[in-house]
Amino acid sequence: MIDGGMDISPIMTELREQKIMTVWPGIGSMALGRWVGRLAGNRLGHGFFTLGKLLALATIPISLAVYLWRLMPRACRRYTLTSQRLIIQRGLTAKDGPSIGLDGFDSIAVAVLPGQDWLHTGDLVFQRDGSEVFRLRGVSRPEAFRQVCLKARNALICGRQVCQQQAAVAMPSAT
Repeated sequence: MIDGGMDISPIMTELREQKIMTVWPGIGSMALGRWVGRLAGNRLGHGFFTLGKLLALATIPISLAVYLWRLMPRACRRYTLTSQRLIIQRGLTAKDGPSIGLDGFDSIAVAVLPGQDWLHTGDLVFQRDGSEVFRLRGVSRPEAFRQVCLKARNALICGRQVCQQQAAVAMPSAT
């Protein structure tokens, strides 16, 4: 309590974890999907007609099989960003798996493996002091999700700083 009878305990506690965004990995997260991407990315040919487009058509059954495999109960996974952490959720029931707190990294790099470029996917590599601490494989449109993760991290850190400053101002001085 401070002079006006205001309770500052809500300022001192962490906010409840809120879901911000969920993304599903593309077929570029699997080796067979990246193989399809490498084949389809072949630009040999003239103008619109390329060998890659022909191979993309020929590999539709493989792409469909890889896509459906990702949705199998044991293989299914998604990446969920919350106000506190980033979680790899597994299975149809979205059971929490490995996670990293938003304050557990200081930068995010996008690593595009061979075959992922044509599929518009990439791996997000979370780094702390220059070394990898977490990786999300085959994220569709990785740069957009990278920006959302960085903004959520900055919001968490700034929010904590504001709470600490408010708590310091609200505490009576020891003089």
